[in-house]
Amino acid sequence: MSKKTLSFVLFFMLCIHAIAVEIKKMDPPFWYTGMQNREVQVMFYGENIGSATFSLEDYEGVRIKEICQLENPNYLLAYLDISPEAKPGIMRFFFEKKGKKNIQTFELKERNQKPGAMGFTSKDVLYLIMPDRFANGNPDNDVYDGYEVNREGNGRHGGDIQGIVDHLDYINRLGVTAIWLNPVQYNKGGHSHGYAISDFYLIDPRLGSNEEYCNMIDTAHEKGIKVVMDMIFNHCGSSHWWMMDVPSSDWFNQNEQAVKMGERMKKRQQGGMRWRRPEPLDLPQTLEEYEALSQEQKEKILAQFTPNPNALVNTTHYKWTLLDPHAPQTEKDILLEGWFSAGMPDLNQKNRHLGKYLIQNSIWWIEYARIDGIRMDTYPYADYDLMVQWCNEIEREYPTFNIVGEGWYPRNSAAGWWQRNSGMNDKDSGLKAVMDFDLTFTTKREILKESNTSEGSEAGLFKIYECITQDFLIPDPNNVLVFLDNHDIARFMDEGDPIWKFKQGMAFLLTTRGIPQMYYGTEIAMAGTKALRADFPGGWKEDKASAFTPEGRTDMQNECWNFASKLLNWRKTSKPVTEGKLIHYTPDNQTKCYVYARTDGKNTVLVILNGSDTVRPVDMKRFSEVIGKNTRGKDVITDTIVELTSPVIMPARGVYILELSN
Repeated sequence: MSKKTLSFVLFFMLCIHAIAVEIKKMDPPFWYTGMQNREVQVMFYGENIGSATFSLEDYEGVRIKEICQLENPNYLLAYLDISPEAKPGIMRFFFEKKGKKNIQTFELKERNQKPGAMGFTSKDVLYLIMPDRFANGNPDNDVYDGYEVNREGNGRHGGDIQGIVDHLDYINRLGVTAIWLNPVQYNKGGHSHGYAISDFYLIDPRLGSNEEYCNMIDTAHEKGIKVVMDMIFNHCGSSHWWMMDVPSSDWFNQNEQAVKMGERMKKRQQGGMRWRRPEPLDLPQTLEEYEALSQEQKEKILAQFTPNPNALVNTTHYKWTLLDPHAPQTEKDILLEGWFSAGMPDLNQKNRHLGKYLIQNSIWWIEYARIDGIRMDTYPYADYDLMVQWCNEIEREYPTFNIVGEGWYPRNSAAGWWQRNSGMNDKDSGLKAVMDFDLTFTTKREILKESNTSEGSEAGLFKIYECITQDFLIPDPNNVLVFLDNHDIARFMDEGDPIWKFKQGMAFLLTTRGIPQMYYGTEIAMAGTKALRADFPGGWKEDKASAFTPEGRTDMQNECWNFASKLLNWRKTSKPVTEGKLIHYTPDNQTKCYVYARTDGKNTVLVILNGSDTVRPVDMKRFSEVIGKNTRGKDVITDTIVELTSPVIMPARGVYILELSN
């Protein structure tokens, strides 16, 4: 080939490369026929793709409803209308630029017929697992993208989806009916918690693949275990691919900060910079000390407290402002538009394209993976109207599905405000289930105290009772998630706590109203602040002992596990507890016992918790309304028969869960 010919060929190839359309990303990767909502958004990403002519090859039952070119020419959004008559098959999109075409295929699948989307109710018990800290079933995925496992640090420890699959039988024997996993979507950096998502459609490769995630759910369903997926609409991770090339000027709240962060991330990936945190200043304690400072020192202090119009504004986390009738709009705006943290860019759900993307993503996961429920992180921080729309669209598509929103409030009045059908909220949220942080904090704070009802010094079990009395603020108390601990708060058990604390806590959790949630390791009384996100013993082949087996547990751990497992498995069959009404009595200062009943109208379970360090006789006549004609009760843990015709002698800090009979 002559030099002239070679030059012409190279020039021709460069021209083709310059005008060809390359699709680097397409979300969602496929969709389904027969969905209730006919509109589907397809996001395309590629260099200068917005300047291409877009068209759809004729496909019966499908038409282009709208084409949107975003400010960033590297994005193009196609809105499709998919009629009920559309059949499964392969669609073809055409991108044409200067006479050159690129064909992108898009599959329409038949609706997924596998079990799933069942929802969760008060009949269930959720078992919360931090995947990275539960079990390492596949060491081959430990090293990824330059990050390695370090079990001594706060980064990745190596737990994965296969590790959960390997221990589904353990979970089943324990007696829980559902597992809730902290986020499993891709987090590019060293984050182990999962809440800094880099790709909403991709399972984190260090946990497994999309296929492995779906297979895990199939296996769980075969064993009668539901799966709840953790999701986040409020923010993404700083390594999300949007950050590298921001779609539009209103895609993020404080969008300019997102653009700057994206540029920093690019430089960081190229080794051009490192993160630096400013050194905190020591503040004077008195005005005299302040006046004695130099002018330079004063200016540094003032600069620290003077808002920089070009600086990132983090959220205040003052979630009360959304409920507060006296709060100015500026306070609400800071909560909603401030970033959750400097490493979690705040998504602007008011942008209709982004809002559609997020709603569609969650529907895709339900249909594709057949998850049974969603726990939505940082629920109050997202745009209220978008979240209402999301709840309504999910319910329209999957009527039995359930969503629980995380609203970290220390008062039940707030939980009630957020739950749908609330008389306190002028605009219905549509949210089925809320989290009862009030009951969690009260139980953790009070359970070790001796019950006291003296006026002005109520404590112990009385405070727990008092918390439950506030259920008049909650539209549906049976659709409230109750828990002793989770991945964000200290373990229920502290080092050195007595075992009765575990038993009373578990007994209360599994017999009170609502949907119980356990945190992995609670069943073996994992304790202390260091155990908050600790590895489950035996989840790694190098572990000396495995708490997954009785032989690998200590005597105390086996006592706790056996107590929890027996109670959990019994609970599955107890209609009074899972479907019945709660009737409770005020813990008086004489007995110091909290007594309550669960009844479905036919059968009754009576629970007695002794909040005293001494033996307490309890006169049963006071509870005749719930005892009825029953004369005895059988304790579900010990099988002990307790006579109800005479005072019941309660052991110090004891627990009775009695199935009543004549």
